[in-house]
Amino acid sequence: MLHTFILDFLVYCKAFKFAAKSLETLSVQLTEFDHFINQLSIHNIQDISYLHLTAFVARHRSPSIHIQKQRVWTMRKFFHYLKIQDIIKENIAASIPYPKIAKKVPYYLTENEFNELLEYATQKANNLTGLRNLIIFMILGLLGLRLKALQNLNIEDVSLHMGTLLVQEKGAITRRFYMPQILCAVLAEYLKLLNLSDGPLFLSKRKKRISERTLQLVFQEAMAHLKIDKHLHAHLFRHTAGTLLNKVAGPVVTGFVLGHARSENTKIYTHLNPDQYAVYMKKHSYHSG
Repeated sequence: MLHTFILDFLVYCKAFKFAAKSLETLSVQLTEFDHFINQLSIHNIQDISYLHLTAFVARHRSPSIHIQKQRVWTMRKFFHYLKIQDIIKENIAASIPYPKIAKKVPYYLTENEFNELLEYATQKANNLTGLRNLIIFMILGLLGLRLKALQNLNIEDVSLHMGTLLVQEKGAITRRFYMPQILCAVLAEYLKLLNLSDGPLFLSKRKKRISERTLQLVFQEAMAHLKIDKHLHAHLFRHTAGTLLNKVAGPVVTGFVLGHARSENTKIYTHLNPDQYAVYMKKHSYHSG
């Protein structure tokens, strides 16, 4: 019953440059919703009620919090579209509450662990591939870029004169990052060896844009040579960047660098700051020292 509306809605989302992951989520959840509505023998979109929507969000036995969140988000977006297209009079999904997701304290590399990783990568940086890997670790651990943003970097995005890096982030957002001097210095050496004026910044051995699989192999090789008891992946580096930056710059700057739209997303890095905790405990009225 909803098939045509769903197809039109997905075309609308593509026109507004929704991310590929978001389009996939919308498509999957709306297909399930269409099946759910058909099982109820509802033949008119006007007959869909708020109770039908909440029943769909909770359908199946104990759906995960993340699935529920996806369904709420999908319903809100879809019914908003139906309203602005005058297909329905009211967005009945607007008041569906999002489930609360308990935030877990993420893993991150300590300053010593990150330095150990950089020392390892520096020792290997005696050729183009080694320099590439060192810069990847530095960009991930210092700037907190997401994996896709790292992969999409081009040579022309680098301005050594300005010390900046132009980054294409999710949601088709472009942001300019200021780089530490040490990163600029290593990048200058890398670009000199690369000897190209444009194209992908990070290349595979086949001279193609670096793939996610290649990056995983780079991480695995580093883990095999280090004593760090943590699984290296892009989000671990993002948490590392947030934690280390918050120690010296505070949550406002950290939130800006990581591209957080809400300050709540940055607060977790305050809790991860062991130095702040130590300073507080030394000032505690019961501290005997």
